[in-house]
Amino acid sequence: MKWNNASPTSSSPLIIWGMITLMVFLAACKHDPVWPDPDGQVQGNDTISQDTTQQNDTTGNDTTVVMHPCDPDTVYFERDLLPILVSNCALSGCHDANTAQDGVVLTSYDNVFQTGDIEPFRPDKSDLYEAITDNDPDKRMPPPPRSRLPDSVISMIQTWINQGAQNLTCDESNACDTVNMSFSQDIQPILGTHCGGCHGSSSPSGGITLTTHAGTLGPAASGQLVGAISHSPGFSAMPQGGSKLSDCQISTIQAWIDQGSKDN
Repeated sequence: MKWNNASPTSSSPLIIWGMITLMVFLAACKHDPVWPDPDGQVQGNDTISQDTTQQNDTTGNDTTVVMHPCDPDTVYFERDLLPILVSNCALSGCHDANTAQDGVVLTSYDNVFQTGDIEPFRPDKSDLYEAITDNDPDKRMPPPPRSRLPDSVISMIQTWINQGAQNLTCDESNACDTVNMSFSQDIQPILGTHCGGCHGSSSPSGGITLTTHAGTLGPAASGQLVGAISHSPGFSAMPQGGSKLSDCQISTIQAWIDQGSKDN
């Protein structure tokens, strides 16, 4: 029998080409390792489609804003504290931006924190708190003949500082309940916070008192109250120098009026 021996030189290119093809195929099938971390998240270079609320600006920084439901034990600066300071302290001739008496401006978080010399967690070291609690009439703020801030407000400012004097916000979208409105529980706190500085019972601006039921009845019945707080045409926008009340607060006052403006 005669063997048909193939020449090694003629088959070598085919073998080499086959090996190269196999190596390329194996390389194409290779994946970087994927494993779960202790929190259950996928790590590695493989990407997995998932929903996320994270947003990045052009610099790559995370700009996600997470709004948490309002906590009744937390003081939120913009919602709870700033309206009181604007109504009682940031007035013309006192601590508004134009007057800035003693260099103190109480019209925004940054201004209050810096010019009020706030020391987080230390009310006793914060000039603002010392001023509103000073027993010396010549040093106390607001100065006489204006009344001392209510104990509830002083306590709120103390709590805010004790909580770190932060500019926290919260989501009020699910907290607006306008059923069975009460003047003492629902209306008086709003008007006292946002309007009490100008329309308190001691020396009310324009002769209008909005801290008592009797004083609120007239403006409520005439439409003047809702017209002013909703910034309707033909009315002086209130609170003067402050931010407009939230939609929920306006709806709360309107609901109380619609339900008979009861003294309850």
